[in-house]
Amino acid sequence: MGERPRVLLLHTGGTLGMRRRADGSYAPEAGALAEALAGLPELARAPLPQLDLVEFEPLLDSSDMRPADWQHIADALAERLPHVAGAVVVHGTDTMAYTASALSFLLAGLDRPVVLTGAQIPLVEVRSDARENLVTALLLASDARLREVAVYMSGRLLRGNRCTKVSSAGFDAFDSPNLPALAEVGVDVRWRDALLRPAAAPPLRALRLRSVPVVALRLFPGITGATLRQVLRDPVRGLVLETYGAGNAPTRDDDLLAAIEEATARGVVIVNVTQCLRGTVRMDSYAAGRGLLAAGVVSGGDMTAEAALTKLTVLLSQPLEPPEVARRMAVDLAGERSDDAAAAGAVA
Repeated sequence: MGERPRVLLLHTGGTLGMRRRADGSYAPEAGALAEALAGLPELARAPLPQLDLVEFEPLLDSSDMRPADWQHIADALAERLPHVAGAVVVHGTDTMAYTASALSFLLAGLDRPVVLTGAQIPLVEVRSDARENLVTALLLASDARLREVAVYMSGRLLRGNRCTKVSSAGFDAFDSPNLPALAEVGVDVRWRDALLRPAAAPPLRALRLRSVPVVALRLFPGITGATLRQVLRDPVRGLVLETYGAGNAPTRDDDLLAAIEEATARGVVIVNVTQCLRGTVRMDSYAAGRGLLAAGVVSGGDMTAEAALTKLTVLLSQPLEPPEVARRMAVDLAGERSDDAAAAGAVA
């Protein structure tokens, strides 16, 4: 038997490596994960890979994650991935879908696995989902057929920019509403090979993020043009607008659409994603959507809100004019959206 492959284990924080404090709450603690790993004898033998553990300072609850932290993670991966078979990123579950989506757009030239995982209960607790999530993520991160950013939790490997957190209490905390799991893990690992992405063209590099004001807004009954203008005022450069159904917005208030037209006219890129868990935006299906289309809003197709926001942030950070950003938001760059025909078939 040959030498076991090496996998980078990047510990950014989150519940998996936390300990309970004197007041009963959980918090990240430096060194806690390394100590817990030392108590898992299965990590020392095949089929699990050898580990290169890198712990961030400070460790973060994922609710504290910011775009600068996405950059920090992307930079660490770009530096270390060429020397290992793949990477596991230990991350809190609350914003894991944002980080996974961001990494899928930031890591250009990715040709090996990056698997994010976490837990609902820390590894140090007697009853925890952390051990299985971590062990399986390590196994998947050493499999050369995976060449993208993914999330592994509770028996399913999901494309990172297609997943969203759907439960705050269940071990099956994540779902991928518009794309099946890349792999399902039971007694065996059952891969859906047809969904796996080809390796990207080298070299691996991390794109740069700038401090770009991008916001998200969920439509609600009674929203006014004045509210939208407050959200869209300078220096905002991008908006993810979470609309009703197939991409619809109110039509009784002309001022609402006027506020959107004013923003797009000055170069704000507005992307339309549905509030629904499943389905796609079809702004030409209803009059309530056609107004947004006429106002210059870009269809987000079947992207998650997390994918749309991180993609928009990454694109607006590049030296691109707003029309080119809008064009790229409407096409698939990293497996984050279906083409229009496929999306229509999924909804039909």
